[in-house]
Amino acid sequence: MISSMTGFGQACTESRGVVYTVEVRTVNNRYFKAQLRLPDIVAFMEGEIEKLHREKIHRGTVSYTLRMKNISGQALFDIDESTLKTYIDRLEAMPAADSGICRIDLASLLNLPGIVQPMIPDEEAVNQMRRTILGLSTEAIDELLRSRREEGRQLAEDMLNHCDVIASSLNAIRTQAPSVVREYSEKLRKRVDELLADAQFKIAEDQVARETAIYADRCDIAEEISRLDGHVQQFRQSCADGGAVGRRLDFIAQEMLREANTIGSKSANAEIIRRVIDIKCAVDRIKEQVQNVE
Repeated sequence: MISSMTGFGQACTESRGVVYTVEVRTVNNRYFKAQLRLPDIVAFMEGEIEKLHREKIHRGTVSYTLRMKNISGQALFDIDESTLKTYIDRLEAMPAADSGICRIDLASLLNLPGIVQPMIPDEEAVNQMRRTILGLSTEAIDELLRSRREEGRQLAEDMLNHCDVIASSLNAIRTQAPSVVREYSEKLRKRVDELLADAQFKIAEDQVARETAIYADRCDIAEEISRLDGHVQQFRQSCADGGAVGRRLDFIAQEMLREANTIGSKSANAEIIRRVIDIKCAVDRIKEQVQNVE
């Protein structure tokens, strides 16, 4: 079964007084692209998390967000007291503009660079966070993949319905094609008879046959019909095989459109042209949907 490139997955858990929430979203992209947002305290895991995504997602832009909320009361950050004291000493040394009194807002000082630092966890805490985050990320990615497969099922159903339209129109063209030469021959013979009705000579039958043969060769679409039918079968098989077949399906759709254009350019029959338009509309819809396939 094919998969869509759009989807969403979420997972949440609590461990040692910290609530972990992971959200993963994917949208269309020709290639794989990861956009990861992690708290500073676990920024060291960025490479591991991206590798986890690459193992399960082949195409699409991945937006990964990890949130950590402390509910234990223990701070997840440290305050660099020596740096803070340096700021205060320098501010106190500056003379006040009016009263000579220097008022210091400690809350504002915490926003200065270097004051608040991420807490440096010990090895045990690092290993515990790694296990929790990787497990939670795997759970969220699995949910994402389920949503992508469900949307992929709907995409496949829609595209295969359009393949049925193409196959039906192609069968009508195949049935109509033999009559094209016959109709041309009859029209040519009738036209010649009308032009030479009052003349004292006649055109030889072999000349009419030669002209008919040239026309038959020029408007022969049997090869294009066979190739287009093969492309439709290949498209259906690729959908059934599943996996990351988006680029393959896109290429097949382009070839289907190429054959339909050739059939249309070779044919002067109104019914065949009408059927070609139906095929091109169906292929255009398929090409639009293929852009969402992984």
